[in-house]
Amino acid sequence: MDHVIDEPTHDFDFPPSVFTALRRVLAVQPEAYAARRNHLDGPVTGLSPYITHGYLDAAALYAFWHKRFDLPAHKGLLSQLAWRSFFHHVWFHLGDGIFDDQRPALTGVRYRNALPDDILTASTGVPVVDASVRTLYRTGYLHNHQRMWLASYMVHLRKVAWRTGADWMYGHLLDCDLASNHLSWQWVAGTFSTKPYLFNADNVLRFAPALASPGTAIDTDYEALADMAASNTDVGPERQRPHPLEAPPLLAIPAELVGSRAGGLGGNTTRVLHPWSLAGHRGDHTLGFLCPGFHARFGWSARRWHFVLTRLKALCDDIIVSNRLPEALPTNAQAIQTLNPGYRDALAALPGDHLSAPPSALPVLDAPTRSCAQYMKRLGKLGLLPG
Repeated sequence: MDHVIDEPTHDFDFPPSVFTALRRVLAVQPEAYAARRNHLDGPVTGLSPYITHGYLDAAALYAFWHKRFDLPAHKGLLSQLAWRSFFHHVWFHLGDGIFDDQRPALTGVRYRNALPDDILTASTGVPVVDASVRTLYRTGYLHNHQRMWLASYMVHLRKVAWRTGADWMYGHLLDCDLASNHLSWQWVAGTFSTKPYLFNADNVLRFAPALASPGTAIDTDYEALADMAASNTDVGPERQRPHPLEAPPLLAIPAELVGSRAGGLGGNTTRVLHPWSLAGHRGDHTLGFLCPGFHARFGWSARRWHFVLTRLKALCDDIIVSNRLPEALPTNAQAIQTLNPGYRDALAALPGDHLSAPPSALPVLDAPTRSCAQYMKRLGKLGLLPG
């Protein structure tokens, strides 16, 4: 029996436009955000894709909001940028280690390395799960609660390995970066936290009433959920399910760019832009750089490619698709570093004084920390927080 899925979420549009991003920055209402940001119909900002891909400077945004609204450095609106900075701080110290368990997984539980078809096609029969998958495919965006609910359902009730789920979600979300996404999935799985994150229908009822999912596998108490998480049982799809949809593919380099090479590299100053540095303006010569080795590992949806490529093409004179930067680059070529594998090593070939640090709202510390609270405490002691 089919059922209709209501989706009480923000149906954000994300045009690849700095003007749109700046307009949303100015429209933020921090008190309303703090009061209702956990609700699916709450006043979230819709800025995260623009921050992830460098349309906006995260440090400048943090300083602007702090000064304009006199916000505490670790509360409300600014806490979201602080969490993103913490995850990047961890990424800086761990590198590709973010793809490995930071703590042991639940003892004796076997996880699968493929997503069940009913999850991929939004036909599990659990309304909150199916609505979230459909929203993800349609918009390239999900409220943070939906991300947590999806991850928890997939890992603990359907026995999907957190890395498998994280890679899938990463490719479809416009705002996903590897550190925030993969470490958040580890937090849900219990490999980057002290216990697994579980949720039930009552929790969904509180923050998204239309998707509460009564009578389904999540309509139980937390003791029963903990038992399910610790077992090897996949609860499977529900008996009543909607028609499956076609899951959009994740793509490596789009066909239109295969075989791209850089043209002339003249001019006094060459800037190298990549998918995480899409701010700024044209210089004497601006080169777009895409690393196919990275995208072979981490495919993107057509929607995410459109968001990145539209902006990259508008800013660049040429785009090169290669695992290395061309040797003919001028010695004064400038770029912003990124921690994304493949890109990171290629950009490191530029002279150090022409390679800016990866963007972060708050500084990376010399020594790693195990929690965001510890990270913020140490920043405060070092006098590195505003105000």
